[in-house]
Amino acid sequence: MATLMSAQPTSGLAGEAFVAIWHDIAPEGLQTFYEWHHREHMPERLAIPGFRRGRRYLRVEGDGQDFFNLYEVDTFEVLVGPDYLARLNAPTQWTKQAVAHFRNVTRGLCRVAGSQGIGQGGTIATLRFAVAEGRDESLRRFLLREAFPALLNSIGILGAHLGVTDEPGSKVETAERQARSNSTDVPPWVLLVQGISAEHLRRACAEPLAASALTLHGATAAPLIGIYRLESTRLARSDEAE
Repeated sequence: MATLMSAQPTSGLAGEAFVAIWHDIAPEGLQTFYEWHHREHMPERLAIPGFRRGRRYLRVEGDGQDFFNLYEVDTFEVLVGPDYLARLNAPTQWTKQAVAHFRNVTRGLCRVAGSQGIGQGGTIATLRFAVAEGRDESLRRFLLREAFPALLNSIGILGAHLGVTDEPGSKVETAERQARSNSTDVPPWVLLVQGISAEHLRRACAEPLAASALTLHGATAAPLIGIYRLESTRLARSDEAE
């Protein structure tokens, strides 16, 4: 198992763990989703002790679902602890109404296995991939020692972050999950690259994160790659005060 690394404040990622969620929204539920997400869901999540920041992105290039949501937390224990689980098991009526429009959901509770960078960007590339048995340390070493430095030497790239998903924690059945009325996929590894534009991300990722390089070092297949632009950010109140 890969040794985990805490995210540093300057890396553009807050905390030692994160929730990564990709999904589509049925067209008839889009207005409800936006209002709910802004006015109830993000404030509700950021009120949970240990949640640091929430971000929502919209896909502009590549494959995958239309929306990507990222919640950064202090430690992984926050994501399997009583406060978060209590919230997931007591969805409001507005939550039930909104999540009924979710489609093609992928969700992972991830420990940060490496994070490098100098800040945050307005666009993000997400890569999802599985790792061959016994190759996790080889792939992690390649990413942190070779791929990440190469990315950060590229113009317009501000951060690169690796998350390793906890499968049991990600598969816990909750009332909110049941309200979505469709299955939820779990991504094994999640790689996030932050930059200033889709063009900069596309250019920077082409060689260091090429499918051939990742599979050579342990990925089982080419990653699923999507590029997203930031739509909304919310901080926990303590972080806003700082």
